[in-house]
Amino acid sequence: MTTAKTPKFPPDFVLPEPPKSQDEKMTASQHLSLTGGAHYLALHLGNPDTTVVGSDLYITRVPTGELADMSGVPYPDLMVAFNVNPAAYLARNGYVISEQGKPPDFVLEVASRSTGRRDTVDKRVIYAELGVPEYWRFDETGRYHGTRLAGDRLVGSRYEPMEINELADGSLQGHSVILNVDLRWTNGQLGWYDPATGEHVPTMESEREALAQAETRVQELEEQVRQLRRE
Repeated sequence: MTTAKTPKFPPDFVLPEPPKSQDEKMTASQHLSLTGGAHYLALHLGNPDTTVVGSDLYITRVPTGELADMSGVPYPDLMVAFNVNPAAYLARNGYVISEQGKPPDFVLEVASRSTGRRDTVDKRVIYAELGVPEYWRFDETGRYHGTRLAGDRLVGSRYEPMEINELADGSLQGHSVILNVDLRWTNGQLGWYDPATGEHVPTMESEREALAQAETRVQELEEQVRQLRRE
């Protein structure tokens, strides 16, 4: 009987920084960073000690030293992996499947002029071969991916399209079983919704709005108290 060996890595083993064009940086930042979308999705998913919510770092089967080069190795705009080691992800500057013991559970690519074909053709093959259960694509205009929102579920060794519905307001929505959230395209923006409540997962903007509403309500209550005292 052969026992699988746990892979060993040098203490200083670190994956290189992926190359990323200005075009890619701008589109991913617009929909994931500037809105705080990735951060608040991470808060919604919880379990930070065993959950990785990361972006723009390589996903590899093996350490980079065992690869001829990094060409063709993906670095998604957003990646989620449950029941893994976030400290190893940070220490390696990327996700090493042989170290984490499993592929990521979810990846998403945001369309840009320079990545449209790779996202819809090449990466569908790559992520399927890596065993990623769900692969999603978001395109602000639909020009680069050919559709504004798309999701694939891994069935066997191949991806099958997931259902995308058009809502009454013209938004497009699909459900991620892995994350248990609804992804929504609305007027060119990416949104994450809790299917249990129908409410948007908070963003920086919605948090500020909620705080402003709370402050207004406190002021109204204080004014009511002052009026009662005058009476």
